[in-house]
Amino acid sequence: QVQLAESGGGLVQPGGSLRLSCLASGSLYDVYPMHWYRQAPGKKRELVATITSGGSTNYADSVKGRFTISRDSAKNTVYLEMNSLKPEDTAVYYCNLVIYWGKGILVTVSS
Repeated sequence: QVQLAESGGGLVQPGGSLRLSCLASGSLYDVYPMHWYRQAPGKKRELVATITSGGSTNYADSVKGRFTISRDSAKNTVYLEMNSLKPEDTAVYYCNLVIYWGKGILVTVSS
């Protein structure tokens, strides 16, 4: 059984930064890619960033150059560093591993 727990969300002003964390329990963490998704009000859930077990990364065009995904295998944790945040980044952010999802954490970008 895998459990994912996000943390680090909150309210930030445009241009600001936040770092999200996703703590993973279970044995799949070191084998499969991990993903960050987000869902804004009234919109479909979208893939934001991916990191493989080997450390390769991929990003949605809308966040390239602003967001960085990383993982700390010793801590079973994946991070999403978000810089130069925009109001359109406001969403619930979810951590995903295979078929498992975290409960999500709200990020609000507003002045």
